[in-house]
Amino acid sequence: MALLAGCAGSAPAAPDTPIPRRALSLLPADALLLGEQHDAPEHQVIERETVEALAARGRLAALAIEMAEEGHSTTLMDPAASEEQVQAALGWNEKAWPWASYGPAVMAAVRAGVPVLGANLPRARMRDAMTDVSLDAQLGTEAHKAQQEAVRSGHCNLLPESQIGPMTRIQIARDRAMAQTILKARTPGKTVLLLSGAGHSAKGLGVPQHLPSDLAVKTVQLQAGASPGAQREPGAFDAVWRTPALPEKDYCAALRAQAEPKR
Repeated sequence: MALLAGCAGSAPAAPDTPIPRRALSLLPADALLLGEQHDAPEHQVIERETVEALAARGRLAALAIEMAEEGHSTTLMDPAASEEQVQAALGWNEKAWPWASYGPAVMAAVRAGVPVLGANLPRARMRDAMTDVSLDAQLGTEAHKAQQEAVRSGHCNLLPESQIGPMTRIQIARDRAMAQTILKARTPGKTVLLLSGAGHSAKGLGVPQHLPSDLAVKTVQLQAGASPGAQREPGAFDAVWRTPALPEKDYCAALRAQAEPKR
């Protein structure tokens, strides 16, 4: 899908450029997608700094977040609202998304009078998405195969093959829900900022696939370290902002333990 470049002639920001300047160098854009690694604390700091930078300049139309479900928002909420009131408005799930990590970015938007919008597919709609075969046609053939492989590897190759199709539909439905949230919040001359996992922000497979070609979109991968496993296909993002590597961790250990037959 053709994406409008916005600042087509500008040079990319250097790796040591402050985050606000890096974000502003990607504008103008109708939507800016930051794709994080969920367990990298520095990524949530970058998200807060980006919210603050755009809001301070009057450029932030809305903050859309994967961390809350579609239909929840802080629209019309008093900028002086308490954190508890904001969490209630967003239907916050502390077990899934620690408020200590994401609250600072959310509250930065609220304090600036910018609406925070839940963008994720509601859990109540996931079962229907699993059986909605129309979702299989939302991506091109190669992109759909790549999304299936991403689901397979993302579940440590432990999912039964019969579950790959339904789980891929959920992923596509989530991307589509986030795209619809962006479109509803679109404001001429301003930018909708989406915070999500990097897979949702990738141009070839994620949210951008469900946005119209006349929407100027910029995508950023927040990458902890430079390990080959963390990198995606060339051109998947307009920019990659690297942060220090995290301690090595076997993310599949817990899933393997669950999959092993109990004696």
